[in-house]
Amino acid sequence: MRRQRGHKARLFLTPAQALAAEGQGHAARAMWNLVHDWWTMLPKERRNLAAADAAIRQGRKDLPWRGVLPAQAAQAVLKTYFQAWKNCWDGRADAPNFKGRFRSRMAIDIPQGRDLQIVRLNRRWGRMWAPKIGHVLFRWTKDLPVGKHADKENRVTGARLVKEADGWHVVFRVQSEVPEPAPHTGPTVGIDRGITRPLALSDGTFRDHAPWLTSAEAERLRRLEKTRERKCRARKPGEPNSRRLTRTYDQIAQLRATAKRRAVDWQHKTTTEISRTFSRIGVEDLAITNMVKSAKGSVEQPGRNVRQKAGLNRAIAGEAWGRTVTMLEYKTADRGGSVVKVPAPNTSRRCSACGFVTSGSRETQARFVCKADGCGFEANADTNAGRNIDHAAGQAVSGRGDFGVTRSKKRQPLTQPHVA
Repeated sequence: MRRQRGHKARLFLTPAQALAAEGQGHAARAMWNLVHDWWTMLPKERRNLAAADAAIRQGRKDLPWRGVLPAQAAQAVLKTYFQAWKNCWDGRADAPNFKGRFRSRMAIDIPQGRDLQIVRLNRRWGRMWAPKIGHVLFRWTKDLPVGKHADKENRVTGARLVKEADGWHVVFRVQSEVPEPAPHTGPTVGIDRGITRPLALSDGTFRDHAPWLTSAEAERLRRLEKTRERKCRARKPGEPNSRRLTRTYDQIAQLRATAKRRAVDWQHKTTTEISRTFSRIGVEDLAITNMVKSAKGSVEQPGRNVRQKAGLNRAIAGEAWGRTVTMLEYKTADRGGSVVKVPAPNTSRRCSACGFVTSGSRETQARFVCKADGCGFEANADTNAGRNIDHAAGQAVSGRGDFGVTRSKKRQPLTQPHVA
């Protein structure tokens, strides 16, 4: 079985190399914007990949500054733009648009793996070649199929240089040939995602984490955000940002990047442990985009509890529930398991022991006590929701009924939880 994966590593550029990389990043962004303008101005019958390729070649002759970007990287911009339209036509994404200087991330494609010339120098460091930048060092944190370990089926097929708040990184595209995974024989589990308890499992355990920023870092971030607002108020409309304001923006971005790195590290370690242990993982099919919409409303119909809803939105976005499910999906598939998404309504209100939905059973945010006659089941509210998710995932796999049909006082057939 052929498997495609990405591996991200930190780059260490000299000042001259960083300047060259930024020049290429700006050229790639400008190339995208020029292609976007050319594409949207043409009639639909004249829009095709061959015509866009000819326009790019002519543009490299007419605009010398575009020669900063390697030819293959320019072709990769065109292919990425065309793929963005395909994703839009298939309903997987919105239409591509203009890339602003400060709203987009610098990215430079190296589409051919043979151009990278990757060499491992020692246990911690590797070296690669970037066109028009030169040999650059990167942190070696994972074995790559290079040198004598590379062949037609196991190799690095390309890379992309990206600039983030904490510097430049390289994302390698790694192709490998692996055997088909054997069916996972572990138990099943349902996972309820939350804010107070990030992951509550149906077996009664929890996966918690500390705050992404320490108290000192959080206080520094608060002060920087106040400084940013004060400087923005002093800036006249249309006036460019001062160097001090730009520096404040960079410091805020670095702290938020630190929080994101810690969150991703925790998610990787936690999802790896869960995927190794359980064969079938049930999760709620949540519309997260709708959950984090603003409650501000309009002038005619202003919203209520706007500040509280904004805080809830930040908390939900900080947990990155969608990224957790994405990691679970590919890690579980690699180990022969499966992830099943089940309808979310009433998973927190239904009793996992008797199957009834009774008003008042959710006594507090953390306590569930079934009010149905003759039941009286007590459990942590998140654990009870996880058990319901596990029951629903078992019915989705076996095809027995529709667990999404939820009516008050309707008993649902239950499956044995935590059984493979």
